Amino acid sequence: MQKLETGLRSMKNIRNFCIIAHIDHGKSTLADRLLSFTGTTTAREEQAQLLDNMDLERERGITIKSHAIQMDYTYEGEQYVLNLIDTPGHVDFSYEVSRSIAACEGALLIVDAAQSIQAQTISNLYLALEHDLEIIPVLNKVDLPGANPEEVTDDIVDLLGCKPEEVIHASGKTGFGVDVILKAIIEKVPAPKGDINAPLQALIFDSVYNSYRGIETYFRVVNGEIKKGQKIKFMATNKIYDADEVGTLKLNQVAKQSIKAGDVGYLITGVKTASEIKVGDTITDALNPTDKRIEGFEDVKPMVFAGIYPVDTEEYEELRSSMEKLQLNDASLVFIPESSAALGFGFRCGFLGMLHLEIVQERLEREFDMTVITTVPNVSYHAFTNKHPDTVLLVNNPSDLPEPSKLNRVEEPFIKATIITKSDFVGPVMSLCIEKRGQIINQTYLTPERVELTFDMPLAEIVFDFYDRLKTVSKGYASFDYHPIGMKASKLVKVDILLNGTSVDALSALIHADNAYNIGKKMCEKLRQLIPRQQFDIPIQAAIGAKIISRETVKALRKDVTAKCYGGDISRKRKLLEKQKKGKKRMRQVGNVEIPQEAFMAVLKLND
Repeated sequence: MQKLETGLRSMKNIRNFCIIAHIDHGKSTLADRLLSFTGTTTAREEQAQLLDNMDLERERGITIKSHAIQMDYTYEGEQYVLNLIDTPGHVDFSYEVSRSIAACEGALLIVDAAQSIQAQTISNLYLALEHDLEIIPVLNKVDLPGANPEEVTDDIVDLLGCKPEEVIHASGKTGFGVDVILKAIIEKVPAPKGDINAPLQALIFDSVYNSYRGIETYFRVVNGEIKKGQKIKFMATNKIYDADEVGTLKLNQVAKQSIKAGDVGYLITGVKTASEIKVGDTITDALNPTDKRIEGFEDVKPMVFAGIYPVDTEEYEELRSSMEKLQLNDASLVFIPESSAALGFGFRCGFLGMLHLEIVQERLEREFDMTVITTVPNVSYHAFTNKHPDTVLLVNNPSDLPEPSKLNRVEEPFIKATIITKSDFVGPVMSLCIEKRGQIINQTYLTPERVELTFDMPLAEIVFDFYDRLKTVSKGYASFDYHPIGMKASKLVKVDILLNGTSVDALSALIHADNAYNIGKKMCEKLRQLIPRQQFDIPIQAAIGAKIISRETVKALRKDVTAKCYGGDISRKRKLLEKQKKGKKRMRQVGNVEIPQEAFMAVLKLND
């Protein structure tokens, strides 16, 4: 009885909460203040954005991995355990956010007092509301000279339907308002519910690769308890392991004998492959398993595909081992080997989005010293042939598309895009979305100054330069969020680029028929500027099937063969020019063209 009471009492004093905010609204800095205020970190350990432990995260000021940390805090004479689960703020990592939210009972909604509510704030807020989380609104950066607390408080009140006095004013930089936030967490966030005597049921919300100890799994126990040395089972993969070590996540890990229902901790099983531990999976006891897995688990689907090739073909094996090591830390990265006539051997990789692609490329260069060539990113299409109109052919690479004569139809992924912008920029933002084949679904004025626009548009159109151009047309004010809504049939054609008559597979792209001519023309013009002149003419052609839609020529370097003729008959000069022309023609038949690396990336920046 005594033991049961202690279990209930300790559960009553646990608070699990996460922080949700748009990029750059100051959530990592506010997390630092919470850690120092509760005495979790000493003055010596403190540094800005303490939980962002990757160099890349610090430089870009973004959170890539979601971190968890436990704080102890005494409030009105009682000892409380606060588990903070920090979430990434970028649209590419929304599945990680949803799993972190599922592990909590409450959320701090942080809004920047200078920038007000943005698209990602709203989409993460809806995620939190779906899981019935208690929302504590926090107005951050109130000490900034450009802050507008009254107006932004009104926006938050309109969004949440709370009272203005419930919005906590705080500053992550100075630490103002942190005590009020902690008081609100303890008073408003409900204690976790769960049965300590039921079979073990725990939710995995993150995993990190440690080169010495294998994969560290971060979990939240829903029912039962997990003990050191216990045999446990992962329900999605049906694999059974021993719990070598369990413990809680302070700034450094603290090993414990067991973690009980309602608490958050880490688990080390000695697993070495990240793909075996899936975020969102349920951990249970191998001998006395629970019959119910925690809802909401899904395999992460890559949205954007690109080829990654080593600059030097001999580095292929090194690239493979680098990618495998990277995959240990980033289970959402998928890759399969492929070869290209132009670039040799490489990999076709799947990414969550464009930021994810950039981060992977940068981490390959930083952590593994690999210089790579990235081909044009594209999305995954469904193709149907005339012979089997009901059988789906998955097309991740333009070269996999069947011949136009055999093709019945092609379907491409569509997304619902939500853009929040100032009302002055509605015109330019709309015309950009319509140019990208978007259809406007809804337009809502959140305040007289701020508009929310909803579009249905093809994912392929936002892969290229949509985000950059959106920021340009809105002078940096628009924020953007999207989620997939399924496949729709589209009129797509494969545009091939031919150099000197041979097709360069790495430059092929699947493009909507209406834009094919313009894009083909722009690609040819761009390549003409980038390909160095040779001793012979190089025709650059864009083709759809056998039909050439555009052509540019890189003129040959030629010696002035008529320089030695002073006057004389024209036929003498013509004879010399004809002789030169024949030589150039023969050279063109045997010559091959080196394509500089910039040419592959230039295709992405056709509007510059």
